[in-house]
Formats: sequence, C-alpha cells, structure tokens
Amino acid sequence: MLDDKPAAAVPNDLSAYWMPFTANRAFKASPRLFVSARDMHYVTPDGRQVLDATAGLWCVNAGHARPKIVAAIQEQAATLDYAPSFQLSHPLPFELALRLRDILPAKLEHVFFSNSGSEAVDTALKIALACQRARGEGQRTRLIGRERGYHGVGFGGTSVGGLVNNRRQFGTLLTGVDHLRHTYDPPARFTKGQPEQGAELADDLERLVALHGAETIAAVIVEPVAGSAGVLVPPKGYLERLRAICDRHGILLIFDEVITGFGRLGRATASEFFGIEPDIMVLAKGVTNGSVPMGATAVTAAVHDAVVEGAAAGIELFHGYTYSGHPLACAAALATLETYAEEGLFQRSAQLSGHWEAAVHSLAGEPNVIDVRNIGLMGAVELAPRADGAGLRGPAVFQHCFDNGLLVRASGDTIAMSPPLIVSENQIDEAIEGLRAALRACA
Repeated sequence: MLDDKPAAAVPNDLSAYWMPFTANRAFKASPRLFVSARDMHYVTPDGRQVLDATAGLWCVNAGHARPKIVAAIQEQAATLDYAPSFQLSHPLPFELALRLRDILPAKLEHVFFSNSGSEAVDTALKIALACQRARGEGQRTRLIGRERGYHGVGFGGTSVGGLVNNRRQFGTLLTGVDHLRHTYDPPARFTKGQPEQGAELADDLERLVALHGAETIAAVIVEPVAGSAGVLVPPKGYLERLRAICDRHGILLIFDEVITGFGRLGRATASEFFGIEPDIMVLAKGVTNGSVPMGATAVTAAVHDAVVEGAAAGIELFHGYTYSGHPLACAAALATLETYAEEGLFQRSAQLSGHWEAAVHSLAGEPNVIDVRNIGLMGAVELAPRADGAGLRGPAVFQHCFDNGLLVRASGDTIAMSPPLIVSENQIDEAIEGLRAALRACA
C-alpha cells in the first residue's frame, strides 16, 4: 500500500500545456492525472490506486519511487546539480560508462550520453555516418530503417522510423533513407515467443543493397523487438541473418534497445538474449528507471577508434548536448543499476516470463481478440477494429482499464503491456483479469 499523502492540487486550467502524443482536446475535456506512485501503483487525485502494467512508458523497470534511486537523486542535487559537459566534466559519467560496459555485450566499449532515446538515436546515426567517413567511405550516407519501427522523434529517428502517423505531418524528412519490411506476419497469430517462419525477411536488406549499392549504405537500425508498434517479435534467425548481411557489405548494424534494455527480456539487453551483437546500441528509459531523463549510445571499439583515434588533434566529433552526462541522471542511473543487481531483477524477469506468457495468451478467445504475442515481460493483444472505424476499440479498452484501476497502453487497436520487473504473479493475474473484463465490457 502507498503511504497516505495529501493529494497534489489539480490545476484548474489545463490549456497552456501542449501535451505530447495526446489528443489534447479530448484529454483536457476529461483529464487522467496521477499525483503519486510507489512500487507497482500510481495514485490519482481522488485517491484511486492504478496498477501499472506498462512500467510507466516502458521505462520504470524497477518500480516507482525506489528508495536507493530517490536518495541518490536527492543527494546529488544537493552536492553537484550541474557541471558543463563541453571540455569539462565530473566523475559520474566516467563511472557510469564503465558500469554500463560491464553489462553490455563485450564489443561495446564506449558510451556517449544524451537526454532521451530520441537523442540517443540521432547520436547513433551521426556516429555511423562519421565512422564511415573516417574509414574513407564518405559516400556511405544512406540510412536504412524498418517499417513499423519507432526510433524517437528527432528528424533522424523520425526519418528511419516506419510509423506513418509519426511522419506524415513533417514533409520529406531526411533524404537518403529507405526501409526494410516489418516482420509481422498476420497468419502466424497467437505465437508464443519468436515465430518459426520469417527469417528470410532480413533479405530485404540485400534487395536494398542491389537497388542502392552497398557502397552507399552507412547503417541499418532496427529494434530487436519492435515495441511501440505493438510488440512485434523477430522471427527465429532474422536478426542473425541481418547481422550476416551487414557484415558482408560493410554496413553498421544499430540496435535500438530503448525499450528492450535493462531486463525486459530477462537479460541486460535483447542483444544478449538473442545472442547477436550490434556495432552500435541505443539505450534510454530503463537506464535511470525513468526517474531522470537520460539516453546512451554504446559503440564498439572499432567504431569509436575510427572516429576518435583517426581524427586530427582537437574535437573529434562535433556533436553533444548541454546535459550529456548530467549529474542527476548519472546518479539515478548508477543507483538504478545497483537496484537491478541487488534485487536480481533481470533474473526475476526471466523467471516470471513463463507465467506472463501463459497469462497473456489466456486472453485468446476473448471478444474481438485477433492476435496475442509475447516475449520476455512484453505482451500485446491485437483487437479487431470497430465497425465505425479503426483505432477506436483500443482507446475504449484503455479507458475502461484506467477507470477500473489498471494502466495499459493503447496504440490504435493494439493493447500493449510491459509491467515493472518487480511485478508478482498475483499482480500479473490481476492485470490480465482487468484487461479481460475491459475486453468484455467493450465488446
């Protein structure tokens, strides 16, 4: 149970704040607000507890308001609130980079810090271009993303991303970008874990090599598991084949692990889970447990050394952020990593995955459910569109869940769930039964 605390005052005018990825007019007519959180629950202004089945926004992997993380942020704010990040620094980002190197795939030896997954993606794309130029292959400027991929909202990440609604308002975006087909195969519905078929979809990269020429392609970026598109799990052999094609043609492979990093698949990274090492890895969200914004871009020694060791004296990469390696973010991240380790949360995630899989797939056969898919502590339920339009049933189910004390995520007619790694089996069952009730109520 949460401690009794006075509810925060609710603003009587919501007009000034332009909310992100939100139907602003509808929200402000009927707002959904949280005023506190602890462990597995949020609390609304009227005192209702809401079970968090989404880890906030895929980020609160260790649960809310964890004492070690809270204390680290408070102490750091009172000690060193900010230090310049250009030509100056402080000890914590160096310590954090070493700690991350210890848990990341062996070849990822250097870390560049930013403030979000979006910034970490744009950092990865720029590093890939800079690396190819430093190697004497400056003609490699093309970037390859994937349909239904989500890589944040910077111009680079939006360009390589493959969600049409995220792209359609913003013109041509970056030039020299192409996309692989997504890996979702509707006939292979109700799959538990990785689909058996579909590895050949990685051969789309060979098609783009034939179309554009391998010598023009700098990098390919994919989510090992596409999260925001609705938990699209890679077919068996797909990532292995993609890695082999990149190696064959001198293309850098970037894994966007903003969602899959830090225990979501029962390992530190999806790269470790699948046994495939990228050249560059993008991290955010779970690195600080969502408590302070932070992103990280990890690269192999080969990529780092091409850019840094091969440059003339002076600044090697003209890129960075005012808040790169921010003291509060670093303190939060270090405490988060300690919390994961001390409580064995990655191992706990792996142990819970079987119960989670069975629970999520128990929703097959419920009204309008046309697919269920899962991997690790990630799951998605695909719903048939309503007769009056696509993308309406999902939000109705989301609202019913919220009104009845459960937080899920609706992306169109897909309901996604990704609970904090501290979730109990009873809380998994509670979340699934809450969603089941909503599916029936919205039938």
